[in-house]
Formats: sequence, C-alpha cells, structure tokens
Amino acid sequence: MREDRRLRRRSETVQEILDTAIEVMAEEGAAALSLAEVARRVGMRPPSLYQYFPSKMAIYDALFERGMRQAVEVLDPYVTRLAEDPWGAIVAGQEATLAWMTDNPVLAQLLYWRPVPGFEPSPQAFEPAVRQLEILRRALQAAVDAGQLAPAAASEDGFALYTVLVSGVISQHLSNEPSAPVGKGRFTRLARTALDMFFRYYAPEKGERDG
Repeated sequence: MREDRRLRRRSETVQEILDTAIEVMAEEGAAALSLAEVARRVGMRPPSLYQYFPSKMAIYDALFERGMRQAVEVLDPYVTRLAEDPWGAIVAGQEATLAWMTDNPVLAQLLYWRPVPGFEPSPQAFEPAVRQLEILRRALQAAVDAGQLAPAAASEDGFALYTVLVSGVISQHLSNEPSAPVGKGRFTRLARTALDMFFRYYAPEKGERDG
C-alpha cells in the first residue's frame, strides 16, 4: 500500500512537471523551455527535477508522447464509422483533430513542426504516431473500397498529398492565428475545402465507383 502511494505521488509529480513545462513553452516558445523555471514553478530545486527527467530532451519526449496519444484518442471514435461512411468519418476526424490542435497549440507545434533543435522522439514516444498514420491509411483505403475515392488515393503519393493538405492547414494556423477558434480563422475554415479538393482530385472513374 505504501509503495502504491509512493508511485501515485511520483506519477502526479511527473504530470505536474509536464503541465508546467507546457505553460513555460506557451509563454517563452517551444524551444525556450527552462528546467530551472519549471522547477521554480513546481516548487522544487532544479537538481530534484532530474530525479523525474534526466534532461530537457526527456521532457520534450514525454510531451511528444502525451500529445500523440491524445491525437490518436481523438481519432479513435471515428474508426468504427469507416465501415458505414468513410467520407463522413474522415471529415469528422479531421474536424476533431483541428479542434484538439486549437486547444493544445504547444503540443501541436511539437508534433507537427520541428521547433526544438536536435530533438527526435524516442521509439516509445513515436509509437502513437505510427498508430495515427495507420488510422489515416485505413481511412483512405476504406474510402477506396466504398467507391468514394480512386485506388490511387490510398497509394504512397495519395497518402502523402493528404497529409500535406492537413498539415499545411495546421502549420498556417499555428504560425498566423493560433488563438482563432477552429473553423473561424482564415486557415482552419479552409480545411474542408482542402479535403474536398483531395476527394475531387482522386474521384473514382465511373467503373471504379460502380465496382
């Protein structure tokens, strides 16, 4: 029981450190994270912080994993809708992702940009990103199978184009108007248009649609 309490307190402290790191990054910039400032706000001496994270990069790694897991959790509810209406599921999933990004701009920067020189996520932290890519590939393939997209949409080029369109909207939003409500700003309101362009470009031929 005592060990359980100790582990619980440690977990709570880790989460507090990560929450505080996000606050500092939001104020100073993602690359300007100061461990001394995080320690001060948490109420501990800087050396004590190293008992939880051995380096600044370890904090970035934990935040990357947290952000990717949240981003995947946002998409998960729409996976079950792929069998019924892939197009609708893709649209809804994209809207939910943009809403999460707007609510979590610091994590979104860490996931979709390279704001921290020298930072590369560890395999453990990157594992949720692999899951996210698998969901997106599955969604495009489901739309092909349903006759909503041509087979080329699920190819490597098709998948790359889809991610370019979505990440482009995200990047422009984060760069220019991160505080704008999703769907109201200059860029997020064009997300649906970008998706429509993708579906028109990869519209199936008549035989593919009928098949």
